[in-house]
Amino acid sequence: MQKIQENVPLAPLTTFKVGGTARYYVQVTDTTSLMKAREFAEKNKLKEYIFGGGSNILFSDKGFSGIIIHMVGGGKEAENDRIYAGAGVPLGDVVSLAQERGLSGIERLAGVPGSFGGAVRGNAGAFGTEIGNIVEKVKAIDLKSGILREFSQSDCEFGYRTSIFKKYPHLLVLSADLRLKKGADPDALLATMRETLAKREAKHPQDIPSAGSFFVNPIVTDKSLHEIFERDSGMPSKNGRLPAGWLIDRVGLRGKQIGGAKISNQHPNYLINTGNATAEDIITLASIAKTRVRNEFSIQLKEEVQYVGF
Repeated sequence: MQKIQENVPLAPLTTFKVGGTARYYVQVTDTTSLMKAREFAEKNKLKEYIFGGGSNILFSDKGFSGIIIHMVGGGKEAENDRIYAGAGVPLGDVVSLAQERGLSGIERLAGVPGSFGGAVRGNAGAFGTEIGNIVEKVKAIDLKSGILREFSQSDCEFGYRTSIFKKYPHLLVLSADLRLKKGADPDALLATMRETLAKREAKHPQDIPSAGSFFVNPIVTDKSLHEIFERDSGMPSKNGRLPAGWLIDRVGLRGKQIGGAKISNQHPNYLINTGNATAEDIITLASIAKTRVRNEFSIQLKEEVQYVGF
């Protein structure tokens, strides 16, 4: 375990670039260092928060009064049609390893930010691919009991942007095995990845601080809304859901700004930091979006982003 640091700024650790300081902060790379960090927390009666890539987190302006445990690395390897990776490995590194080895099935996740463990936890998806469909097994630790457990794909209860690990936060992903398809041309996979990255950039500039999609696309039972969406977009709705960004746009909030936080003009489900946003700015803007959509459509938007330290 690396040395435990004090009063560490949290904003640089997230894609939002927002947040105060952590009273204590430590990086861990394996189960042993994780348990040592948790022992420190218990001994000093500290709240703990464990995270990986920082792509779906909004830290409070007040920071975090306990200890932030940052999972980094953990190793990765490919053998035959399988890839193993630790939770702290960047998802992009896993996608690149698959491409190099001619393993297909994950290339459409190119450009998705965050850690591999976070992607498994939230069943990350993009352009028709969800990571849960290629997960073979997951190793996790039950933070309540300290027991290591192994989960099969069906045990993981993957759904739209969710899993058993998201439903029960005491189940912390440590590593996972993916099963992919052998025999793909690495150059063809690289071309698909580049095409995917271009689509992501066209959808929204990827270098602007944000958490990506802020709200989960909600299930909508009103058939007339689906018809309006399909007429507006020229595309069918999927799985009974409508894009949160479309709903936010329909209530007139595209480009709405509070302080340094803004609802993106290009993609209204992106709440962006224009440079000096506070967490309070972002929370206020999110609340306005939720209230407007609820009042106009009787639809309750749910954050994909986790609030920490509030």
